[in-house]
Amino acid sequence: MTRAKTTTPSGASSATVSSGTSAPGWVSFVGSGPGDPDLLTVRAVDLLRQAEVIVTEMPEHEPMARRLLGLPQADAETAEPPETPGPTGPVFVDGGFGEDGQPLTHAARAKVVVKHGKKQRVVRLMAGDPFLYASGPEEAQACVKAGVGFEIVPGVSSVGAVPAYAGIPLTTKENREVTVVTCGGSVDWARYADDRTLVLLSAVGAISEIADALVDAGRPADTPVAMTRVGTTTEQSTVTSTLEHIAEDARAARMEPPAVTVVGPVVDLRETLSWFETKPLFGWRVLVPRTKEQAASLTNRLRGHGAVPEEVPTISVEPPRNPQQMDKAVRGLVEGRYEWIAFTSVNAVRAVREKFEEYGLDARAFSGLKIAAVGDKTAEAIAAWGLRADLVPTGEQSAAGLLAEWPPYDDVLDPINRVFLPRADIATENLVAGLIDLGWECDDVTAYRTVRATPPPAPTRDAIKTGKFDAVVFTSSSTVRNLVGIAGKPHPSTVIAVIGPATAKTAEDHGLRVDVMASKPDVELLVDALADFGASRRAAMLEAGQEVTKPSERSSAARRSRRRATGSSSR
Repeated sequence: MTRAKTTTPSGASSATVSSGTSAPGWVSFVGSGPGDPDLLTVRAVDLLRQAEVIVTEMPEHEPMARRLLGLPQADAETAEPPETPGPTGPVFVDGGFGEDGQPLTHAARAKVVVKHGKKQRVVRLMAGDPFLYASGPEEAQACVKAGVGFEIVPGVSSVGAVPAYAGIPLTTKENREVTVVTCGGSVDWARYADDRTLVLLSAVGAISEIADALVDAGRPADTPVAMTRVGTTTEQSTVTSTLEHIAEDARAARMEPPAVTVVGPVVDLRETLSWFETKPLFGWRVLVPRTKEQAASLTNRLRGHGAVPEEVPTISVEPPRNPQQMDKAVRGLVEGRYEWIAFTSVNAVRAVREKFEEYGLDARAFSGLKIAAVGDKTAEAIAAWGLRADLVPTGEQSAAGLLAEWPPYDDVLDPINRVFLPRADIATENLVAGLIDLGWECDDVTAYRTVRATPPPAPTRDAIKTGKFDAVVFTSSSTVRNLVGIAGKPHPSTVIAVIGPATAKTAEDHGLRVDVMASKPDVELLVDALADFGASRRAAMLEAGQEVTKPSERSSAARRSRRRATGSSSR
């Protein structure tokens, strides 16, 4: 039997196995980092995409991987993938618990990894780093024993990441030495009596004894201490104190594991360097009622401001019931029947493009045709098709704004007097009437239907009605109507943010108070406007000497008092 050298899928040398040929399976031990999915390495994400099996360690690993891979989330109650069709992706295996619901031992978990690794490409997701305070070494040794090839993909460790997210550097030019101490066993604290920075792991339950021991060893009682729980996530919270008071302050803040504790002068820098917990929407639970296809850019921007977005599909975009009208219009476009085509939404662009692809047409069919777009986002969708919009409103980006700048028909300058207007089945008639008044004839064609989605799960409906969401962002009038229709009105405590005047009017018609409106109909500007609202709200609380809370955390009476005082000034 020869000693064969196996390689990683990318060709880099890795573990060796005793075999005549390379094993068909492979195990990648991947560090998932401290909690924030954005801290996964590029290599980790690439391996997740290649994986046939993903063995998880933490409850949040599977939903995180599904989101990264664009897969539907498993049902919260059955833990099974939803029945709706879509990409299946890898098989997820719970590496924390066995089929009997009991926690797996290290040896049992290693058997699960080896079993799948013998035949399939396996990603073993591990919290933090596989080789730092983890079971990676034991499981990798089991792979060696079984002749299964493996590789190690380091992850960002909580040792440095959690303090960084708390705004605490572990070293400075004045503090160059740092020591990491695991507090689970017996520790001789007299060894740490100097002023070096200490990073304490598993210290929450014993922090009183640890602090007393450090003071007895010679550290000043007023030495700064910070304790950060569930670091790098939007549930992160940090308590700053001193060795003398950290035990009582941690109890008062109900600090629980997992937490990282930092001891030393560097903690004082948090006062000026705190950047994560001070984000304007930090920890806000924000409802995003949108079509599933359109929610990604909005939710990503919300996360960038520290929010926890929760998408609730309220609209399903579907083809028209009778496609013949659209077929006829597209043939007319190709035959030169129109002078203009007016796109009033990104969905309209998508619908026409899909029809073109169905007929085997491309952008050349638009030769000689003038193109109008209702706003910048629609113009961008047109540009992605290789076309340029000839008319985009410079003022209000709406049907009314488009109509205000539309040129009247001139029988000398315009060889054709007809406009192709592909749009939704529930669109208003204002644009058509306005174009007719300007002398144009319109082929008003239903390019797609917006259908009300099924109601969200009962817990989500309850959260909407009882004020457990901090904000809701409405990106169209139909999202307002459909959310209220399938889930009920948001609680009066919830901050209402809308994309423009038409959506604001619809919200108010449904009895909602509008707090935030985007300066232009743009989802990024809408999120930024909500973030500005959150920042102003936070600054006002700090100026008043109040604890910074989320809208869902304040009493209804306090909110009503605040609203009476501010009136419409928050809009």
